[in-house]
Amino acid sequence: MGALVDAAIVMVEQVHKKLEKWHQTGRLQDYQEVVVKAVKEVAGPSFFALLVIAVAFLPVLTLESVEGRMFKPLAYTKNLSMIVAAILAITLDPALRLLFTHMENFNFRPPWLCRLTNSMLVGTIHPEEKHPISRRLIRFYEPLVTWSLRRKWWVIGGAVGLMLLTIPPYTQLGSEFMPPLEEGAILYMPSTMPGISIGEAQKVLQVTDRIIKGFPEVDRVLGKAGRAETSTDPAPVSMLETLITLKPKSEWRPGLTQEELIAQMNEALTLPGLANAWTMPIKGRIEMLSTGLRTPIGIKISGSNLKTIEEIGSQIESLLPGVKGTRNVFAERTGSGYFLDFAWNREALARYGLSIDEVQDVVQNAIGGENVTTTVEGRERYTVNVRYQRDFRSDFSALERILVPAADGKRQIPLGQLASVKAASGPAMIRNEDGLLTGYVYIDIAGRDPNGYVDDAAQVLRDKVKLPPGYAISWSGQYEAAQRVKQRLLLVVPLTLFLIFLLLYMNTRSIPKTMLIILAVPFSAVGAIWFLYLLGYNLSIAVWVGLIALLGVDAETGIFMLLYLDLAYAQAKAEGRLKTRPQLHSAIIDGAAKRIRPKFMTAATLLLGLIPIMWATGAGADVMKRIAAPMIGGILTSFLMELMVYPAIYEIWKWNFEVKKEI
Repeated sequence: MGALVDAAIVMVEQVHKKLEKWHQTGRLQDYQEVVVKAVKEVAGPSFFALLVIAVAFLPVLTLESVEGRMFKPLAYTKNLSMIVAAILAITLDPALRLLFTHMENFNFRPPWLCRLTNSMLVGTIHPEEKHPISRRLIRFYEPLVTWSLRRKWWVIGGAVGLMLLTIPPYTQLGSEFMPPLEEGAILYMPSTMPGISIGEAQKVLQVTDRIIKGFPEVDRVLGKAGRAETSTDPAPVSMLETLITLKPKSEWRPGLTQEELIAQMNEALTLPGLANAWTMPIKGRIEMLSTGLRTPIGIKISGSNLKTIEEIGSQIESLLPGVKGTRNVFAERTGSGYFLDFAWNREALARYGLSIDEVQDVVQNAIGGENVTTTVEGRERYTVNVRYQRDFRSDFSALERILVPAADGKRQIPLGQLASVKAASGPAMIRNEDGLLTGYVYIDIAGRDPNGYVDDAAQVLRDKVKLPPGYAISWSGQYEAAQRVKQRLLLVVPLTLFLIFLLLYMNTRSIPKTMLIILAVPFSAVGAIWFLYLLGYNLSIAVWVGLIALLGVDAETGIFMLLYLDLAYAQAKAEGRLKTRPQLHSAIIDGAAKRIRPKFMTAATLLLGLIPIMWATGAGADVMKRIAAPMIGGILTSFLMELMVYPAIYEIWKWNFEVKKEI
């Protein structure tokens, strides 16, 4: 919102300054000509400043998948509003300014109404130096800019030193795909070994639900084992899901965060045979649909043999707990499913005139059960399943005594005479990706950024895991998405910088001026990185969106700073006041200190529009904070450093390449 009014601020300030001088010199020309001339001086830079902000958001428009759906609406809204604001700044704004600016007093009766009309519609042009805030700003800043011009090399060296001091905190920043987006609920997804019975899974759910409900921050708990009758949720019985709905944070224990609550729950749920994983409902579903994993990060093992894949996964599972940040790790037992294997004796089947299909139907119906009808109980419907009671199918001897009808039901043949029944192990679930069999290793981390964890864990695996020929491991989950976005931004951001450079050059028609404006980028990086470091934020897509937005704002502040220096320099040159270096200093001080009010207002409106976001709460607040944080820190340091460094660099450039040659 602040950027939308910056062009209007610059225009009204320039019109005010020109009318102030017009009034002081005796009002020698028509005030409307003064207004038009003032608007022409700043219209071009204002238009290009807003256009640069719109162009800076082009990388966001190239995002895809989850990040694209989340941030593209913001980019479209920002770009369209900036384009419209740029057009209005050079069309509607000057027209309205001419329409409502009236410098000649009305003269009519009654006198009291005439005085009231003049006070409301005409007013008085007060000098900028007499404004209470402007006077204090000028009084404070003028000695600083004077000192900066006298110690210009020290000032420039200090700015370079500050940028170098920013490198260590930048290297300490973590990296992640998306910031945590608290949904008001937690999804607890523990895994057990394959082969757990439905009854045992029910007992585990009851125990875990009871423990979770004991936390005062928990409102409701709902656990689930297995899957519904749908192909969209291929969850085995060994994968449990518990949806935990939380109370409002006002009812939580003081000072407790969601991460701390999850850590306490994880400690309370350290049960034998369970490998815990924690996420949030919407986030978890999106990750499972996009990567297949139910944890933030994981490993996919690809090869041709499920047993070898399981062995590699077990080895990784034993190594990763030693990596800092590992809360839980669980490797799928791809070949550890348990089955009943019926080896049919085809000679015996032929002797009794039975086919494979007939005896398979008996096994399916008698042991597995068959839904024969549906009972309606009010609004509820239940299927009726018919099969042998448990005592007749609970062990191998009982299974072998199951009777198979033969000879049109005239004879009953025990199943043991037709087949041998034995237990067998095999793959509980077969995954296939890119034409290769695949197994997953689920990794739940805490207290670390995902990308930093992957770097350390990958090094451990490279050193200690020797893969057989034809097998490969790849990191997936948030890391995979982050790498995809990184590759895209590496292509788009340089192109965007080039477009911004072209726009700035079209505005200034000068390479030195363009480079001077672009200097605002490293100046702002100082504050952005330090602010992120102090807040403990990781680099994420949201942070990069904030940095991209900061790129356009930096160019805007640089354009306005250079604009007032150029106006003061041009005026001094026209008046013949550029014969000595002190006169050049005086012109630069006029452009910097005497015109600090519009520069201060543009920076202040941006900061005042962003700072309230840092106190936001509720769903989405964490994402908004990470967009606003680099902009707040960057605008602050960019503005302060531009006030000190720009005049020094401008003086070196103008004195050595223009003024000295003319003298």
